[in-house]
Amino acid sequence: MEAGFALVLGQAVVPPDLESLVLILGASTLGAIVSRIHGRIVLPTVVVEIVLGIVIGQQVLGIAEVDAYIEFLAEFGLALLFFFAGLEVVEQRVARRSVSRGAVGWAISLAIGLGVGLVLSQAGMDAEWWLLGVALSTTTLGTLVPILSDARLLPTPLGSATLGAGVAGEFWPIVVISVFLTGVYGALAETLLLVGFGGTVALIAAVAMRARPPGLLRVLRETVHTTGQAAVRASMLLLAVLVLITDRVGFDFVLGAFAAGLVVGLTLDSPEGATVRMRLEGIGFGLLVPIYFVVAGMQFDLDSFLSLTGIALGALFLALLLVVRGTPALTWVRELGRRDTFSLALFSATGLPLIVAIVGIGADRGAISDGVGASLIGAGMLSVLLFPLLATRIAGARTGVEPIAEVPSDEY
Repeated sequence: MEAGFALVLGQAVVPPDLESLVLILGASTLGAIVSRIHGRIVLPTVVVEIVLGIVIGQQVLGIAEVDAYIEFLAEFGLALLFFFAGLEVVEQRVARRSVSRGAVGWAISLAIGLGVGLVLSQAGMDAEWWLLGVALSTTTLGTLVPILSDARLLPTPLGSATLGAGVAGEFWPIVVISVFLTGVYGALAETLLLVGFGGTVALIAAVAMRARPPGLLRVLRETVHTTGQAAVRASMLLLAVLVLITDRVGFDFVLGAFAAGLVVGLTLDSPEGATVRMRLEGIGFGLLVPIYFVVAGMQFDLDSFLSLTGIALGALFLALLLVVRGTPALTWVRELGRRDTFSLALFSATGLPLIVAIVGIGADRGAISDGVGASLIGAGMLSVLLFPLLATRIAGARTGVEPIAEVPSDEY
């Protein structure tokens, strides 16, 4: 059977490691179950997936390996992760004022993060200063939205401020990391290319939203509940096209994936679009995105993280996440008061999926060592487990709303 799926590499025919694929799919399935095994304690699925990846990987049980097939599926999952980040930005309909304040706050975070990164790099840390700066300035919007909703904070000023911070903390790091990780054209040329790419994406979005031939719309509607699934196929085609364009231009493919999510999100911004999005989420969060996080766990440098140096670095990065990403919350202190401002700082410092992705991309390009990357990912895992829980309890103490008792939701 494996011969039927063989991959030709040069003159060699390499069969897939189907046993490892089964174990990875088993870990992703178990992760979804374990994250909700207790009625009052809901663990973030992404954290469970990474831990299970560590367990089946070479540093613990050694029963699964990453071959070319699995690596491709994981990369596809990473592309879909950023695709859904773009969808999330559109879906939340964040107030323009909150988005603007969030962008200014992220610029402050980036300045602090780059300064911290430069100091750490000069002190001998085996990581590029700009990568540390960008990684420390991320926020995971997809993780925060269900938490804010469960705590009934979404319609509050704190919820609006957190959404603004989350949008900025997902959008701008993707743009910056895509530029920094190329560096082949020079700053001016890359800026012009980025502007050109943005114009291309805007043109595609305008065409998709305005040019809606009745015949095409009829086909899209009629195939939503059939095997045709034309809207889903068109969305995946757009993802592939924009990833291809960014790859050919020289940017990292995650920028194209994120842009595709923005375009599809704008196009599906209607009641009918909810069904299409559900289908897309089934492909992404049901299969490929979990594979990416399990594989990330398999490649996690556990020995380095569990060393005294690794633990110390993890604690340092956790504190830096709060400092770098939480400091801009002070710009909201007049509107929110001190308690909600501290909650906003904790929410803003919650980051894992983007940190995992940035570390993975940087490691592939030699911009960060495995040990430092492991500590940074470990800090991200702790931020998802601790910061939202503390933030909701502080906000609940002020508002009188019963805080959620769970650890953060299982959204990515």
